[in-house]
Amino acid sequence: MPLEMNKDVFITCAVTGSGGTQDRSPHVPRSPKQIAESAIAAAKAGAAIVHCHVRDPETGVASRRLDLYREVTDRIREADVDVVLNLTAGMGGDIYFGGTEKPFPVTAATDMAGATERVAHVAECLPEICTLDCGTMNFAEADYVMTNTPGMLTAMGRMMTELGVKPEIEAFDTGHLWYAKELVRLGVLDSPALVQLCMGVPWGAPDDLNTFMAMVNNVPKDWTFSAFALGRNQMAYVAASVLAGGNVRVGLEDNLWLDKGVLATNAQLVERSVTIIENMGARVIGPQEVRQKLGLTKRAPVARG
Repeated sequence: MPLEMNKDVFITCAVTGSGGTQDRSPHVPRSPKQIAESAIAAAKAGAAIVHCHVRDPETGVASRRLDLYREVTDRIREADVDVVLNLTAGMGGDIYFGGTEKPFPVTAATDMAGATERVAHVAECLPEICTLDCGTMNFAEADYVMTNTPGMLTAMGRMMTELGVKPEIEAFDTGHLWYAKELVRLGVLDSPALVQLCMGVPWGAPDDLNTFMAMVNNVPKDWTFSAFALGRNQMAYVAASVLAGGNVRVGLEDNLWLDKGVLATNAQLVERSVTIIENMGARVIGPQEVRQKLGLTKRAPVARG
């Protein structure tokens, strides 16, 4: 298919993620204050959207605590910079099996929650966007499975739609896009939908360009998509996604490095992606244009007592 380069590009910064990166770089934020400050710096550098997880402030381990999400949300909304808030809803579907010879009982690391609990922080904070991981997948760990059944996705998707929060469909493989289109057909999700193509996440879709274009070609023409790849291919995928007609995601959730041996901040990764996009002859758009494009409603800060 002929390339249809995107001339008006928005950048999402994935600020911290849920992986075990907290001790691999001093720039990975842990506390709500650190996460919010890093998100705000990314917005000032050119990110129109910030995608946020929360972590235990002491250990840096990923968390689902409502109070942490509330503090991050409030701090970002009270900041002196405008940005679209995107909260993860990907946690609460983690199964860690006991091993290959005795998978049950599952280990204490397992975190399986019901649909309402998995979306509780979204209902509490009402971000403009939240993620919906649109399938079950093996990750790099030997006995771990990210679990998102069709029933769970239907329930969570309906809740997000009813809350007026736009789901960002996280597609880690082609079948995830297939099911996303089914959720739209059933009326669970509104159309046109928003998709993030997640490339090179073990063991989902590899980040070669043939696979990437197969993913792109399975996104309906009226939908909006972004894409990212992990590690050293993060910046290459800034260019690849723009060339393929999409938007971009960068950030410490996906990559810790600015250059070989140089640890990055979120703001630096955003700044580099801005340079790439503009050198390609495209324009980086801001949060208000993103809201108009995606049909989002900005919410005011909630007064803290």
